[in-house]
Amino acid sequence: MGAPDVTVVMATRDRRASVLRTLDRLAGLSSPPPPVIVVDNASRDGTPQAVRAAHPDVRVLALDVNRGAAARNAGAAAATTSLVAFCDDDSWWAPGALDRAAEHFARHRRLGLLAARILVGSDERLDPTCVTMAAGPWPPGAAGPAVVGFVACGAVLRREALLGVGGFDARFGIGGEEALLAMDLAAAGWQLAYVDDVVAHHHPAPSARHGRSRRMVRNDLWTSWLRRPPAVAAEATLGALRAGDLAGVADAVRGLPWVVRERRRLPLAVERHLRQVSAASARATA
Repeated sequence: MGAPDVTVVMATRDRRASVLRTLDRLAGLSSPPPPVIVVDNASRDGTPQAVRAAHPDVRVLALDVNRGAAARNAGAAAATTSLVAFCDDDSWWAPGALDRAAEHFARHRRLGLLAARILVGSDERLDPTCVTMAAGPWPPGAAGPAVVGFVACGAVLRREALLGVGGFDARFGIGGEEALLAMDLAAAGWQLAYVDDVVAHHHPAPSARHGRSRRMVRNDLWTSWLRRPPAVAAEATLGALRAGDLAGVADAVRGLPWVVRERRRLPLAVERHLRQVSAASARATA
């Protein structure tokens, strides 16, 4: 079987050894293997040169600055396929996963994002986020349960949908950057679904990335302030304050000028859908 109409896009920074291991795995996905684009966020460890030497068939985009999650946008823009499958330098797609993903997109023309089943670590634990996503309502005719968020390292997107809403916001960096994109895709009329038979593997490093928790608090607040009703945004803010996440709140407040300027509430139908999906998932996992 030939490679499906999917390009794998990997964003990375200063993780040369991990990138090379993951590319070795991706090379064995199919014959021929899918096209792969590595977007390097201004690494200082020689990642672009190492990738070009070890994997000459992989396209490398070496950025001059660290764009965080928005580096994925550059990879998607450079792709020539209709679908893009994201992976991190410590995650990869299972054999056959991209073929199955392409089949789902072919059957569901309004499917904009497919969230895969993510198996974590060598013992292949199911990512807890997948449990939540699987518990969402399954609309008639949809590819799977509706979702209002996703994990980027286990997501396949229709390129048209991703670029049409502007992709990932560069100001968010890495950590909780997916929620805003998910909302914008839904607001643009695209379906987002969790599909259990498409599988990705994730082997995260034992140590968390520096500042990630603080950044996630900031990004969650920015997302609420940018798209949700005032009452929901206020509740999210009070929750962060009660939890003592003061540094994250302070970081979010520093972004208020552009947040206020760019605030655009979700359409009422999308806000209602978001609440329904969130409530169904909460009930099922309580």
